[in-house]
Amino acid sequence: MVDQGDVMNNRRAFLFALGAGALAAPLDCFAQQQLKVWRIGYLSPQSRLDPPYDRAFLQGMSERGYVEGKNLIVEWRFADGKYERLSGLAAELVGLKVDVIVASTSPAIRAAQKATTTIPIVFPATGDPVGSGFVANLARPGGNITGLSNINLDVSAKLLELLIMMVPGLSRVAVLGNPGSSTHAAILQDIQAAALKIVGLRVFSVEARTRDEIEHGFVRMTQERANGVIVAGDPFLIQQARQIALLAVQHGLPSITQQPVYAEAGGLMSYGQSVADSHRYAAAYVDKILKGAKPADLPVEQSTKLELVINRKTAKALGLAIPQSLLISADNVLE
Repeated sequence: MVDQGDVMNNRRAFLFALGAGALAAPLDCFAQQQLKVWRIGYLSPQSRLDPPYDRAFLQGMSERGYVEGKNLIVEWRFADGKYERLSGLAAELVGLKVDVIVASTSPAIRAAQKATTTIPIVFPATGDPVGSGFVANLARPGGNITGLSNINLDVSAKLLELLIMMVPGLSRVAVLGNPGSSTHAAILQDIQAAALKIVGLRVFSVEARTRDEIEHGFVRMTQERANGVIVAGDPFLIQQARQIALLAVQHGLPSITQQPVYAEAGGLMSYGQSVADSHRYAAAYVDKILKGAKPADLPVEQSTKLELVINRKTAKALGLAIPQSLLISADNVLE
């Protein structure tokens, strides 16, 4: 005769085992997700000793729960100013099968674009992503690339306006640019168009691809009797911020560019967005992609936060009195 108590106990054991099995699958799946280690490639033409954009990116990732060495591995690749190395470094990242490539600046984006059409690419900042051929349009990028657009083109005329406010009697302005930059021609054109509206103001271009060419460029500015210089926000030139700031003071030239790091390095003024903030926010794009979003569907965003930074010490060295209107407008006055 079958004991009814044994039957009930066996039934309970069976149901418990069944329930445990049903729970095990989602719990195991959750555990796997928690233990997932993401591999991100970071590609930059600069040196890691240059402006700390890499730290800003890591901060953004940390804010979203990704910690390097725990659930995040970052494959850092820096070209140390040698742009010809970018293609090989991009190929290395593709070979490592990284989950996402963060490409800092246009030359790095171009190298990553040529290296892969499948691995998602996020750019923290670039001047003209549509004109450069990185995305089809800002609202629907359409490929494997998306990110943030800076507003170098939009503020070019404003740089000239601020320089005029700082330098009474400004008459000859040099625009120092890298002809290899995809935005060089457009920036120069915008500044020249703005200058046409001002009687007696001449703008001329000075091109530089190397440190030596930067030095020669300042000699030419002196020969051309420039009394002001606008430095285009090209990655290479920003990387040489300290050299350019020093040369500008040595040649008695008030200067301005888009990146705050320039004023911090000793340049007279900067007006534009913080590229460090853009790198921090790029982590939001990476996070969305790791959670399943497609770059083709993530609109390219543009920063609207602009900062005016003035270096008072440099103004004094140039014999300039900073107008009260600029002091009131400045977000930061460096002493």
